[in-house]
Amino acid sequence: MSARITAATAMRVLRQLRHDPRTIMLILLVPCLLLALMRGIFEHQPETFQRVGVTLLGIFPLTTMFIVTSITMLRERTTGTLERLMTMPMSKIDLLFGYGLAFAIVAAVQALTVFVVGFELLGLDTKHSIWLVLGLAIGIAILGMSLGLFTSAFARTEFQAVQFMPAFIMPQIILSGLFIPTDQMARGFELVSKALPMTYAYDALDRTTKPQALGSAFTIDVLVIVGVTVLALALGALTLRRRTA
Repeated sequence: MSARITAATAMRVLRQLRHDPRTIMLILLVPCLLLALMRGIFEHQPETFQRVGVTLLGIFPLTTMFIVTSITMLRERTTGTLERLMTMPMSKIDLLFGYGLAFAIVAAVQALTVFVVGFELLGLDTKHSIWLVLGLAIGIAILGMSLGLFTSAFARTEFQAVQFMPAFIMPQIILSGLFIPTDQMARGFELVSKALPMTYAYDALDRTTKPQALGSAFTIDVLVIVGVTVLALALGALTLRRRTA
């Protein structure tokens, strides 16, 4: 692995994103607007907004990073950019880490932006350290990035990449526990929810809204988030080919 090649790849991706204002708006503004919308919906139910709002700090960034990353990576594949890069003297790990580093930086900026809007402008609060919540939000956004990199290999067009949103992300949101606690679901759905990474992301953020100690379950949540992120990146490396289909 070459740090120089990885950094150069990351800088190229960041330069491309800088010249795409619509993508920047999607990444930075849309999650904030959605969070503000939720604030208005629960105007007369502040306790509900406190509980739901903190968890949305992770769900909204994960969703947008998944979409942006999968579409951007797909463009690299379909335009031949990825194929040309793979002909150069660089390893798959250099290339993937370069993309991962670039999108991880974007994910961190996005999570920080949503965090500031939520806590400073919309009145969110937490029973535990706000830095813990920020760290979780960044980690969950990076999780969305890694899932986007991985799933981009299974799409052939941008339309197909967008379809992964309702097919892959929406079921996770529904089964995460946001609408109904997982232990109150039918047994089959509960078992499915335990296999989905967003369930653990939601649970980790939800625990920060409660005064009780975080406990070992919180540690498990964090380990699953990190583990799935690493696994998705590793599987993404396997999808990189010297020739584009």
